[in-house]
Order: sequence, then C-alpha cells, then structure tokens
Amino acid sequence: IEGALQISKLAKQFNPRACVVAAMSSSSWDPTNAQHVKEARELDIWPLDDANVVLLNEVHPREYVKSTDEPHEVYDLIAVGAGAGGLISSKQTGRRGGKSAMISEHLAGGDCLNVGCVPSKALIRSARAIAEVRRASQLGVKGIPDEGISVDFDAVMKRMRLLRAKISPADGHDGTSGVGAHVYQGRGRFTGPNTIEVNGQTLQFRKAVIATGGRPALPDVPGLKEAPYTTNEILFNLESLPPRMVILGAGVIALEMAQTFATFGSKVTVIQRSDRLFASKGGDREAAELLQSVLEEDGVTFLTGTTKSVETLRGRGDEVDSHEHPLMKVTVTAGSDVDVECECLLVATGRLPNVEDLGLEQAGVDFEVGKGVLVDDLSRSVSNPDVFAVGDAVAGVPRLTHMSGEMAKQVVQNALFNDNWTLSSFVVPSVMYTEPEYATVGLASEDAAAKSGVKVDVYRGGLEHNDRAILESANRGFAKIICKEGTDEIVGATIVADRAGEIINEVTLAMKHGIGLRGVGRNIHSYPTTGECVMMAGIQFINSRWERLD
Repeated sequence: IEGALQISKLAKQFNPRACVVAAMSSSSWDPTNAQHVKEARELDIWPLDDANVVLLNEVHPREYVKSTDEPHEVYDLIAVGAGAGGLISSKQTGRRGGKSAMISEHLAGGDCLNVGCVPSKALIRSARAIAEVRRASQLGVKGIPDEGISVDFDAVMKRMRLLRAKISPADGHDGTSGVGAHVYQGRGRFTGPNTIEVNGQTLQFRKAVIATGGRPALPDVPGLKEAPYTTNEILFNLESLPPRMVILGAGVIALEMAQTFATFGSKVTVIQRSDRLFASKGGDREAAELLQSVLEEDGVTFLTGTTKSVETLRGRGDEVDSHEHPLMKVTVTAGSDVDVECECLLVATGRLPNVEDLGLEQAGVDFEVGKGVLVDDLSRSVSNPDVFAVGDAVAGVPRLTHMSGEMAKQVVQNALFNDNWTLSSFVVPSVMYTEPEYATVGLASEDAAAKSGVKVDVYRGGLEHNDRAILESANRGFAKIICKEGTDEIVGATIVADRAGEIINEVTLAMKHGIGLRGVGRNIHSYPTTGECVMMAGIQFINSRWERLD
C-alpha cells in the first residue's frame, strides 16, 4: 500500500539521519538523550525518532533564543506567533526590505505543519490507498487475499513523520532568518502600545501582528478534564492503532479522522448534537445525508445526543514510550443513556483563540476571550492602529490556514504600504478531505442564504451523469451553485466529489472577479473531467433561458 508499504523508498529519498548528523550543534535534538526525549514530549512531539528530530531542529531548536545579537532599534513589523500568519507576514516584510521579526514560542509552522493540515492529509492519503486496495478486485485486480489486507499502522505513522519533516524547512527558523527576518524563540508579551518583551528583551515596533493562532476547545462535560482524552495536538503521536475511538464533534477534523481511522481498522463512533451534519453552519442537506451515508458504509457509527459524562477506566501508561492505550467510558444522553467505551477519545468540538497572557491590555488592544482580537476591515485592531491581527486569533473570521495566510499578506500591504485591502473582499473556500471531499464557498446552501436574508436560485450538476466520475466508480456527488434569485450572480456553492477541493477554486475565482454562472457554463471544460459538474450547473442556468422555436 502506497505510504504504508514504501517507507524504505521514502526514507532513501529523504534521509533524516543524515540531517540529524549534519545539524548536530548545541541547539540540536538528540534521540538518544533521555532529557531531550522528555522535553520533546513537553512540546507534544513523540516519539523522538530521526524524523521528529529533523522537525524539531527546524521548528523549535533546543537552547535557541534569537537569530541575531543586533536587534533593530525599531522594527517595521513584529509578528507574534509562528504559524502561517506569523511566517508569511514576517518573511514578506523581510523580502520587501523591511526590518522584520517573528516571535515563536512553541512550534514554528503552527498547527498546520505540526498537528493539522500536513499530518492529517498524510494519514488520509494512506487511508485512501487502503480503501482502493480493498476495492481493487472490482477493477479487475487479482491476488488480494481472501482474508483481506492488513494495515501496518506503525508504517503509516512513520511515513507521516518523514513527510512532515521533509516539509518543515519551509517553516523553520533558518528559512525565516534567511530572508532577513529576525527570529526570537520565547513568549512574546506586549508591554505598551509599541513595545514587546521576549526573554527579558524589549523590542520596539512601528507595526505588530498578532498571529498566535488557536487551540482546541474543551466542552464542559463532567469527567472530561480528568480523562486521558486526545485532541489534534497529540493525535498524530499515536504509535499503535486504538481498537475503539469515540469522537466528540462532527466538524471537519472529526469527520476526516473518523473515516480515516475506521479505514485503518478502529471501531469509530461520532457523537453529534445536531440531527444532521453541518446544521450549525447552514450546510447543504443533500451533502450532509450523502456524506453521513458514505461514512457509515465505511464503518463509522453516528450517535446523536448530548455527552453526559466521561469516566476514566484506565489511565495512560506512566512510561513515555508506553504503547498501552487508556480506557474510557463515554455516557451519551440520546433519549436514554448510552455507554460507549473507547481507547481513544478525540475531542474535536471547535477552537478557541490564543489571546490570553499576551499583554494585550498594556498594548491597548481590545479582545474578547473565546472570540479573539477585534479588528476592522483592514485587519487592524479597533483600538490600537499600530497593531493588526490575523488567523485564528481574530474574532469572526474563518479559522483556516489559507485565511490566515491571506490576512498576513493583507496586513503587510496595509500596515507598511498604506493600502486599503479589505477583509470583506475575501472569498474564502473551505474543504473537508473525506472521500468524497466536501467543499464550500460563500452562502453554500439555501438554508445559509435564508439565514442571511438572500433570495436565491440553485443550479445542480450531478455526478450521476458525469462520465469521468462514472468511469472512476465515484459518481455519488454533485456541484450546487447558488445564485441571487433571477440572476447569474454566484453567491456560494457546495461541491461533493473526488477532488472537490480542487474544483471549488473555479467557483471561488468566478465569485472573486464577478464572473456569472453563465460565463462559467460557457467556459469550455476538458472532457472527461469531474469538474464538468460545475459547467453543467452553468449550462442548467443557460438552458433555463433558452429561446425556443415553438
């Protein structure tokens, strides 16, 4: 199985041991040092194998304080945080001739590289390969054992760690300092409207960017805080497959990992509060029903109700290298009480902004705990015009890596070059990387439009008649394009299809640049492609306005 069965080939292409030897210095990590192993675990990174040594040497070198002994007297821009927003804003400032700094407390690369987009997509790729092998006989492939295939979970995780390490130099401290930005490793706190302290050193700035990201929200469930639960922050450290997994929440992370771990062989139960998926977001009803049906076919159980309590039956092993799973009992009120036991309890019930203990009060930056920094349409603090904020730390914006990155570009342009690039001009797609994928942009359903008071027409291009999807044996899905009533002005879309995340970009581009659905329908698409479903929605609009000869 690709990924799980080609670790040796991948290791030859990218040799982390060679990187370890080459990088050894006073600030390098050593996998044979017990103290280093302990410190890595405190950073929520384990096992400390060669791949994770490479990762940590890039994103959190030991004993690293700063990249320069000659700080600028006044920085043009300081980014507090080292995820997508902090990296892009500090690097772009440096590349454009500015005096720039980035303060990184935890792991550079933020959630995306370390515990989000990157590791999750590596696992999803392995799961997709496993699913393909299981379906291979339908495509004429012989030789699959009657008893089925086995999954080498250890190999799956090793592949993920190797690939994450391979990507990490793009976010590492050396890469950032290499484009002219100073890097400080430590906790950054504002001490005034134009000053920040890190490691006892005060830095002055003309402009600053709060890019501190977010963290998993923990619901108020009796017994949960005391339980050995898991979030995305430690999920990707698993060294053995949990026999049973319960997931609190039914959002993107929850459903992606539900399908993935069910494919690996875990018995997965998703606990959701709403009667249908995506209801709280105003998601498309047909998409919700289809995706739940697909996940159930893949072995995922859905339980609708309220989580009443969590009881720890067995804690985690005391040894840092212990592979023994904990054991918990989750009680759900679903008409009557239902008990579900699991070895892995994944909490995926939303995120909270990291805005506490940053000295925002001293900087005169208004914020709300649980919501984030309050900004105007330029992503500028409503109360301190010299401070901006991006990404998960901001109140009321989509919590997506590409949103944070785009806001970072906006901030550099507005803060340093006096532009007026507005947040309200953004058109932001979102993708859930299940199989099939689920992608949305704008007002993605009739329900969402109704909540916003917008009257709409819906045009649907179904995959049931899409030749490429039929030939791929993947023709369950559709593209729905939402237009203002009586017009071809696109206000949103929902796409359920293989590679929907690629297809949605055409709709996003059309919305951004005012191309109507008629124009999309008149755009010639390659045949046969799944993406023709978008064109078919456009043709449906055109055909509804045909002139006739009778």
